[in-house]
Amino acid sequence: MDEADSLALYIHWPFCVSKCPYCDFNSHVRDSVDQDRWRAALLADLTHEAALTPGRRMGSVFFGGGTPSLMPPATVAAMLDAAAGHWGFTPDVEITLEANPSSVEAARFADLAATGVNRVSLGLQSLDDAALAFLGRAHGVTEGLAALATAQAAFPRVSFDLIYALPEQTLAAWQSELSRALSFGTEHLSLYQLTVEPGTRFATDAAQGRLHIPDGDTAADLFEATRAITAAAGLPAYETSNHARPGAESRHNLTYWRYGDYLGVGPGAHGRRGACATVRHKKPENWLGAIDRNGHGLQAEEPLDGHARAQEALLMGLRLREGVYLRRVAALAGGQAPVDRGAVGRLERLGLLTLADERLTVTETGALLLDAILPEVVTAAPLRLAGGAI
Repeated sequence: MDEADSLALYIHWPFCVSKCPYCDFNSHVRDSVDQDRWRAALLADLTHEAALTPGRRMGSVFFGGGTPSLMPPATVAAMLDAAAGHWGFTPDVEITLEANPSSVEAARFADLAATGVNRVSLGLQSLDDAALAFLGRAHGVTEGLAALATAQAAFPRVSFDLIYALPEQTLAAWQSELSRALSFGTEHLSLYQLTVEPGTRFATDAAQGRLHIPDGDTAADLFEATRAITAAAGLPAYETSNHARPGAESRHNLTYWRYGDYLGVGPGAHGRRGACATVRHKKPENWLGAIDRNGHGLQAEEPLDGHARAQEALLMGLRLREGVYLRRVAALAGGQAPVDRGAVGRLERLGLLTLADERLTVTETGALLLDAILPEVVTAAPLRLAGGAI
């Protein structure tokens, strides 16, 4: 089987010890979790998707959350055994699990590695204790770095997250923190600017004047420094917020950005199964109820027409340093592609985009303005491309 035809699988574990003030993910705090019931429900949701995707192989599995490192290793093992039985894994299957860098969860790393997890993504978030307290994290720097060392000993591949553009954070302070982060030798870093998301505690704080994040010029300086420092260290940005040594990119997330097929199981999980968008019930209790009633947690399945798929492929693919192959976008749209050729030419003259050999890419300068570029380039109505590409 062509490895390019492989699937990606996302498994959502929705529980956290506490809710961080910046987080708008589908995460929940519960006094107790019926682990046996949750394992059975996740397996049922997985089985439903397997019946709809026969003959495919699984190229990557990603346990996200929430805090998947709170999952019992036996549940992780059961899900991986079931996935291997339903689809089979490609020889180089990537199996990632997100983890909090606490000593309690780090104690499970060896057991999680024994289940087949071969890549871990640690939510360090900062290398400054005051910043960690501001972000509502339960760990400190010392505990977090100890968990990182444990992860590096247990897993062949390790990534960690940092959040920057914090209130009053200076360029010099972030440059120093990022240089320290790069000294730990991981192959991958996810580096996110703090954003105030609706419905979070930080959104309430900002509305009441208690939170002030850096202005646009300061944030731009921080972003540009991030790109320059990581590139100089050999971990260039391959996506807007993700940096890796060449060959160490997250293959799972590349499936999303390259608009491949991925399945989502667990509360609130989204998927793209062929030309169909899927979404699971978001609230854990509602998802469990749906499993009991229907044998799966689906809330909706929506067919996607060619134009919608082409739009999604553009919006995702232009986040990547490699850009988007426009002939493929045109094929998704059935011979049409939702690209404004006039806008492409104008932005290319400004040095924000390049178009060569049918591949459209955002330049380093353009990456800073991606949110403004996308609505200019991706049109609401399809335009036919001469020869299938512009």
